[in-house]
Amino acid sequence: MSTVYGIQGQPLDVTIVGCSKLKDTEWLSRQDPYVCLEYASTKYRTRTCTDGGKHPVFQEKTVIPLIEGLREITVTVWNSNTINLDDFIGSGRIQLQKVLSQGYDDSSWPVQSKSGKYAGDVKVILHFHNAQKPQQCSSSYSPSAPMQAYAPPPQYAPAYPPAAPYSAAAYPPAQPAAPYLQSAYPPPMMQYPQQQTYPYPSPYNYPSQSYPLPPAQPYYPSGPYSGAYPPPPY
Repeated sequence: MSTVYGIQGQPLDVTIVGCSKLKDTEWLSRQDPYVCLEYASTKYRTRTCTDGGKHPVFQEKTVIPLIEGLREITVTVWNSNTINLDDFIGSGRIQLQKVLSQGYDDSSWPVQSKSGKYAGDVKVILHFHNAQKPQQCSSSYSPSAPMQAYAPPPQYAPAYPPAAPYSAAAYPPAQPAAPYLQSAYPPPMMQYPQQQTYPYPSPYNYPSQSYPLPPAQPYYPSGPYSGAYPPPPY
């Protein structure tokens, strides 16, 4: 909430509507409450609401001159006694930030007993005629200068010659297919040279031998022995 300045001496309308849920200080009869306001040197006291009990109603209005820098009003609730001193019910503080910025406040302010416990609420209506309300923006907007119309950008000619139209022909061009020659199937049998008959001629020319063969010569040379084998021992 923004801080408001320049309120010195300006009037603040204060209406004390009533109280609710007040602490009861009487045992045998109903209490008689009244409310006191204190703002700097300004003091105000309402009338006594006889037999008001816990929910007295006042509906009293007063005007308080504002002081720069003071943003709260002290409120005190008492019970009026005929013989003894008045009984203290509770006290609290009324904040002025909302009424000074918005011009109106109708909140209820709690009061506390001497022990700090809740002792009820005080209903107060505050009205400040010279509140600095924020200015509302107008829905219609009028520009300070007419909007200048801009010409569309010029269209430039292409610097390069246009490309040749694309041909759908295949690249590289396909070669014409050679005509297919039908051939007889299966192919004819090939003529192979006749195989030579066996046996093959021998590459070695040996002289032909007649059978039976002549007796072979003895392997061992003839010795001094008589030909008996093995030789006799010495």
